[in-house]
Amino acid sequence: MSAATATLALTDQSKATLRTAAYGAVSLLAAASDKPGEAATAGTTALLSATGEIGHVLNAKSKDIRLTGKTVAALADQVLPALTAAATLVDTQNPAEATNFRTTVLIAVEAAAATSRPGQPVVADMTRKIAAALRTGN
Repeated sequence: MSAATATLALTDQSKATLRTAAYGAVSLLAAASDKPGEAATAGTTALLSATGEIGHVLNAKSKDIRLTGKTVAALADQVLPALTAAATLVDTQNPAEATNFRTTVLIAVEAAAATSRPGQPVVADMTRKIAAALRTGN
C-alpha cells in the first residue's frame, strides 16, 4: 500500500489528540479575537467541512476534547504542543493525510481570523504561532 493510499491506524487516544489539537487551535484563535463567538463558529464550521480520514476523525461525535486553559497563555501551553504532536503522529503514518490535517487546521484558523476586524496584531500573531506549531511536526 502506498503512502497516498495508506490508512491511518489511530487509537482512541490518537483521535482525541487530533481533535483536541484542531478544535484547540480554533479555540485559541477565538480567545485572541475581538469577536470570539464569531471566530469559534467560523473555525468550527471549517473543521466540520474537512474531508478524508482527518475529516472523519474531526467530525466524529465525541466528548474527548479536553481544553482546560482559563487564559490564552494556559490554552496556548496546551494547544500548541498538541498541534505539533498531532501533525507528527499523522505524518509518520500517512504524509498525505498529514498535509490534509495541516491544511484543514490552517483553513479553520484563517476562517476564524477573518471574523476579526482587519489589522488585529494579536490575531495575526496567534495565527503565526499555530502555523509554526504545525510546521514543527514535519
